[in-house]
Parts: sequence; structure tokens; C-alpha cells
Amino acid sequence: QVDLVESGGAEVRPGGSLTLTCAASGSLSQIVKMDWYRLVPGNEREWVATIRSAHNLQYSDAARGHFTISRTDAKDFMNLQINNLRPVGTCAYFCHAGTVHGAPERRSHYWGQGAQDTVSS
Repeated sequence: QVDLVESGGAEVRPGGSLTLTCAASGSLSQIVKMDWYRLVPGNEREWVATIRSAHNLQYSDAARGHFTISRTDAKDFMNLQINNLRPVGTCAYFCHAGTVHGAPERRSHYWGQGAQDTVSS
């Protein structure tokens, strides 16, 4: 079991920056990857970025260049730094963790409750 709690949502101006944090607790050693997703008004939830290790990072085309994902070695905190925020209104960002455990091996997925940011002029 892994519990995830996002924080850091805020109202910011276009062009500003924001850092979101996901606090993880529970069976952290079972985590094999952590991700950020977001829900933009009028769209379906979309994948933003994935971190498997400090050197194994992936970004969506929309996120590459102005989103940075990072995580502590202990996997208890994951951040998403967003630069040059665009005026898309209110977005909800969700933290996700994928785990592998047991024999035979099983995979589980855990989600946080979401953090909102609002970008408006």
C-alpha cells in the first residue's frame, strides 16, 4: 500500500513558475516508477512526466522543456517544477505510483487526490 498526497497548488500569473510536491508513504521500496498527470479543463487526464530514477526521466511533448520532474532517493517526495506557465485556467495535477511486489509478481497503481493550480492574468 502506498499513500500519495499532493501539495503546492496555487494561483499564478501567466509566465510564472510553480512547484508541486507529492508526499509518498507506505511501501516505498515497492515503487518502480512515479508519474505526474494533469487534468486540463475540457480535456481528459493526460500524462505529464515519469521518473524511474534520477537518470531515467520521461516527458510528454507538451511538458518537455518547461516541466522538470525530480524525486528523493528514498522515494518519499516527488516534485514537478513548472516554468513559464500558460493561461489554461485551472488544472488539477495528480501523482501516481506504480509498484511491483509479491511472488508471483503483482503490479499495483496508486493515485493522489490531486492539487490544483490556476493560471490567469
